[in-house]
Amino acid sequence: MKTDSHIKLNSNQLVRELGKPASEFTKEDIIGYITENDIRMVNFMYPAGDGRLKTLNFVINDAAYLDTILSFGERVDGSSLFKHIDPSNSDLYVLPRFSTAFIDPFAEIPTVTMLCTFFDKDGKRLANSPEYTLEKACKAFTETTGLEFNAMGELEFYVIAPDDHTFPATDQRGYHESAPFAKFNEFRTLCMSRIASTGGQIKYGHSEVGNFTTDGMIYEQNEIEFLPVAALHAADQLAVAKWIIRNTARQMGYNVTFAPKITVGKAGSGLHVHMRLTEPETGRNMMLAENGQLSDDARRMIAGMMDMARSITAFGNTNPTSYFRLVPHQEAPTNICWGDRNRSVLVRVPLGWVNGTDMCASANPGSKASPVPPEGKQTVEIRSADCSADVYLLLAALAVACRHGWEMEHALDVARDTYVDVDIHRAENAARLASLKHLPASCAESATALDKQRALYEADGVFSPSMIDAQIAKLNSYDDAETSEKARKDSKLMKELVDRYFHCG
Repeated sequence: MKTDSHIKLNSNQLVRELGKPASEFTKEDIIGYITENDIRMVNFMYPAGDGRLKTLNFVINDAAYLDTILSFGERVDGSSLFKHIDPSNSDLYVLPRFSTAFIDPFAEIPTVTMLCTFFDKDGKRLANSPEYTLEKACKAFTETTGLEFNAMGELEFYVIAPDDHTFPATDQRGYHESAPFAKFNEFRTLCMSRIASTGGQIKYGHSEVGNFTTDGMIYEQNEIEFLPVAALHAADQLAVAKWIIRNTARQMGYNVTFAPKITVGKAGSGLHVHMRLTEPETGRNMMLAENGQLSDDARRMIAGMMDMARSITAFGNTNPTSYFRLVPHQEAPTNICWGDRNRSVLVRVPLGWVNGTDMCASANPGSKASPVPPEGKQTVEIRSADCSADVYLLLAALAVACRHGWEMEHALDVARDTYVDVDIHRAENAARLASLKHLPASCAESATALDKQRALYEADGVFSPSMIDAQIAKLNSYDDAETSEKARKDSKLMKELVDRYFHCG
């Protein structure tokens, strides 16, 4: 239950003024707010097949028209949004989800924006739309496990602007750097404020490792990390966040890219996804056992990801430059394994708050520890994906994989056998490294992996067969089986591919 302080401190203006959580917004709430605050326009936004949000603008002609668009939505051309929809039967409906409403931070004309759900000609949910696929994946997960699937993302991106040559940053040493050596802290914090105003639950932001200068331009890597929420909300806020970051950059005269790799020898940008399991009625985090160790439930979800890791890349790494990032001896993974705090593994268990020490009192003598138990912070993180992904389909794939862990007969054995507690790239651990399976090295390999495991994704109607077919066809269309190796030896080819996919996702 949300208290008054939750409402008053909420960054979403609609939450504060309506005095209720966004999850409780109704059509009447939206109409009342629009009427009382002289809102002149309504925008619908919805995810398309390229992973970006599309926009439909409405002028509010009168009260009847406003009620009509909120009640019945509008028609859109599905074949222009999704490649797997036939132009001969392409009309779809988009209906707003009131819980996603926010004040557009860029509109000069006062505007309320909402994300939408797709429906087919019969008024049924569109089986192969991104947001419904994720909903189905989460529902199937809960039906199998009795638990809810929560997620959060880490958005990494480069900000690009002319180099002013003052206070130069140390190359590839930008992690958590402060101004003036970090140049775009104010840009990042403005983006964070705007994302929060749309309902995004942000954990924190900071400058990241990557930074370099070339041809008079500075490239600085930044990251905005979110809090774990229900998976559909997590996907919504990531999609909106990318839209906000790009628009804020354009407004300020900067460029930004979420591309997985933009040059050789410099840090790439990933989309790390943290996951946790919660009890539906209480919201209690189920990731830890009573002894403070990772629970068997958490180990099962990890085992599922280990078993489906190669096919997950079909949704998490969807253009040829994705595989320039997944190379050995970087923080991006190449081997299918997991471990504690180890940033070279595929699935990492981040440092938790289970040491029993009151660190707050140690740092601040006389202070009292928070009554909120720290166990709720525990997650596991998959580190392979990047922002070429459609975030809805990526989270749906992860929900499928984690559910698969409950259905595997020997899941706990798989978790045990894929655990590593050493740096697997050290010479003395060569035998252990050789025993591990590898992630795909191209879109073509990912397509093959998806085809082999498509039955797991299609089970219980989560992913439609046409959606799997479309994803395989997309990955195969790049014909990139040898691209990564060629590009490493051919700087012209590398630049051509980087330029082509610079604004992916």
